Amino acid sequence: MATRTIEAPRHLRLVKREERTPAEVAARHSRMVLVLIGATAALTALGLVMVLSASSVSSFAQYGSSFLFFKRQAIYAAVGGVAMVTTSRMRYAIWQRLALPLVAISVALLLLVLRPGAGTVAGGSARWIALGPITIQPSELAKLAVIAFAATILTRKQERIHEPMHLLVPLLPVAGVVCALIMAQPDMGTTLLIAASMMVLVFLAGARMRHLVVGTMAGAGIGAYLIMHAGYRKERWLSFLHPLADRTSAGYQLVQSLIALGSGGWFGVGLGMSRQKWMYVPNAHTDFIFAILGEELGLIGELVVLGLFAMLLYAGIRVAVRAPDRFGRLLSGGIVAWIGLQTLVNLGGVTGLLPITGVPLPLVSFGGSSLVVTLAGIGILVSIGRAGAVPAAVRGSTAGDRRSGPKPRSTKPTTPKKKKVAPPRSKQPARPARTRQRSTKSGAPVWGSARRARGAGR
Repeated sequence: MATRTIEAPRHLRLVKREERTPAEVAARHSRMVLVLIGATAALTALGLVMVLSASSVSSFAQYGSSFLFFKRQAIYAAVGGVAMVTTSRMRYAIWQRLALPLVAISVALLLLVLRPGAGTVAGGSARWIALGPITIQPSELAKLAVIAFAATILTRKQERIHEPMHLLVPLLPVAGVVCALIMAQPDMGTTLLIAASMMVLVFLAGARMRHLVVGTMAGAGIGAYLIMHAGYRKERWLSFLHPLADRTSAGYQLVQSLIALGSGGWFGVGLGMSRQKWMYVPNAHTDFIFAILGEELGLIGELVVLGLFAMLLYAGIRVAVRAPDRFGRLLSGGIVAWIGLQTLVNLGGVTGLLPITGVPLPLVSFGGSSLVVTLAGIGILVSIGRAGAVPAAVRGSTAGDRRSGPKPRSTKPTTPKKKKVAPPRSKQPARPARTRQRSTKSGAPVWGSARRARGAGR
């Protein structure tokens, strides 16, 4: 029996982007959307577990129940899941119309927070509005509102983005008002996040590099002034540089966080077995939840969390690159910048690489407003990703069908049209019919072969 040999290819090569079919590109992009959803779900579930573990001691000491913060976070996660599904089902273009109302609502809530008796003061800052057992933090909504507003303005001014006045107005006044109201709480961490996210959006929009450098230097100067002219901010900055110099006062929080991270080793002391959460690490279930996570799950658990955040941010960047239009790219880029910068600032503060600013770890730390708004922002990313997964030809034909499709029939009663009756023609005398006068001797007409035979006989 003869055997058939199949020759193997001599070498493998990567398929170039232009060699892929639109269906293959759309399939790859759909997988990025699934990665985005999967990483978000994993981080949210892990956050619920860590909130239960990190808050059990302080919750029992204050309220007599170890599950109070966990139950609240579970409710916030459910509400955030509904918000994520809702925003993912909406067309992302609607945020161009919702941007200005969102900014107006955010400014109104930020003003309400500063009103004595309306805002709830905790830790020296008035950041929350209490509605019974629920607290709302307007600065979290302001992050999404400013990003949507900036993406809308930069999209409409894409032809004049290189002109300084068109670049500054109205972005600078709106962002300045929002940041000033947040600084009045005071909350410098959120202010820096909003300002940095705006700079990233301006960079993505294609502004000139000299404008970006000038804006960055001006922002750094304002930040340095605010740090050095407030006693507690200056103390935090100096404790970040030398935490062991004042380990019992200004550097206490950072030192205890480093002890928790170092106690975990490779595999941690075990879930729920943290020692630092017994009133050693302040805000163990909010700003410093990553320190408790590192102590209980070790370096392996920390790397898993960092990997999940890397997957989330990478999928978000791929969604932004593949967005169908300029507004989609800017909006998704701004949301990714917001989540990425907030993650970087929180982890930097917990590990001592950056000053402590008091911003939570997205999707993991306890906080209802932060969790709900972050999940809503990720839902917008999913919406943009779903739109980008559709091939361009299909999008064009679908839009064309919508524009040129049959119009719906009118429901108004129609009256039957009267038939036009042609006017009667004037009677004319009939013309006499022409007859041939050819005949034989007998009087019968001659046609065809008989006629030819008669002619031949003549």
